[in-house]
Amino acid sequence: MLRSIGITLAATMMMGTASTASAQDLQAFIDADAATGASAFRQCMACHQVGPDAANRPTGPQLNGIVGRAWGSTDFNHTDSHLEVGEARGGVWTASLLAEYLPNPRAMVNRSRMTFAFRNTAQLPDLIKYLASFDAEGNEVDPVPVLEEHFGGM
Repeated sequence: MLRSIGITLAATMMMGTASTASAQDLQAFIDADAATGASAFRQCMACHQVGPDAANRPTGPQLNGIVGRAWGSTDFNHTDSHLEVGEARGGVWTASLLAEYLPNPRAMVNRSRMTFAFRNTAQLPDLIKYLASFDAEGNEVDPVPVLEEHFGGM
């Protein structure tokens, strides 16, 4: 009996720690600087666009509304492996999935066409907050509600 109470207490404490960590991770995205993210996005512009006139490029899809968007839902020609991983990971791009994907895309999707790795992890929350500031039509929106709704836990 005491053993089962101890196991339950330990599990509850671990879950509490996990949700605290997730809340702290979400706060890092909320506290991030979208203007710094806009500067960081310059590295991405060879393959991607955001904003009202954004279009897919031969090398990558437009990223309007990417935070909260279904994987592979644009008319870009995504690889089968990209679509399979997206389905296995919940089917929706969350802030935490982007944070995992961007530093090493091929670690998540081994046959991803994306070869660029965003290595500046200090600016990763800034970049993702900037991306969250565009809705699906490319209009600028408040990124905080988008991040809160589509964080996803790390």
